[in-house]
Amino acid sequence: MAEYKIQQFPKGRIATIDVFTMGLKKHHVAALIEVDVTESRAKIRQYQGKISFTAWLIKVISHTLKDYEQATAYLKGKRKLILFKDINVSIIVEKDLNGHKVPVPLIIEKANERSVGSISEQIKAAREKNLTDEDIVLHKKSGRMEQFYYILPGFIRRLFWQYLLAHPQFAYRKMGNVSITSVGMMGNVNGWFIPSSVHPLAFGIGSIIKKPSVVNDKIEIREILNMTVLLDHDVMDGAPMARFISKLSDHIEQGTAL
Repeated sequence: MAEYKIQQFPKGRIATIDVFTMGLKKHHVAALIEVDVTESRAKIRQYQGKISFTAWLIKVISHTLKDYEQATAYLKGKRKLILFKDINVSIIVEKDLNGHKVPVPLIIEKANERSVGSISEQIKAAREKNLTDEDIVLHKKSGRMEQFYYILPGFIRRLFWQYLLAHPQFAYRKMGNVSITSVGMMGNVNGWFIPSSVHPLAFGIGSIIKKPSVVNDKIEIREILNMTVLLDHDVMDGAPMARFISKLSDHIEQGTAL
């Protein structure tokens, strides 16, 4: 008889499965891009560890979105777009729980108004905070309703997500309007990964790889970031999408906000 072992399925994975299922229903356009971050990373190193690359990237994305607010709009019904003034960014912080690495969502509120240092401090504090079994999604203590969620049948749980997305103000308070997943930063993979998200705008941050690139008509070894951008085609047309990605790439390569 084959040997095997049984592990307890984490309750938090149930919500992850539901989000992925709902995300597949979104009309996201995926853009797989490469961005030269050589100069930007050199500037970040001058801060001697006081700011992180992820925090700076959140700031640059939020800064660029002030001219492309439609990219973060929620569709309400069939004829209305809800555009929020501030950029609230949802990220994942990996933490230890009983000897295991678990992902914990964190919301960076009003990222468009904050400094890179402030964002870095919030991420650092979230990573250093002790995590217990009572901690759940959105950094809040679990309540009876949230515990009840995990024992519901799948089709009922997904009705909750449908309700959430049908009420943009509620969705914005709970999960923001931008999602950033940095799975690629955990390793060194020469490629892209395409996340699934229920947000109108989502980023999959890949690895930074040294590659030959043409700079001033010369081939140089540069640090290249692989990044996937998901944009909701229901709220934004292709041409504005292309302009947003172009402007964002320029800001990243120029080290904006540093």
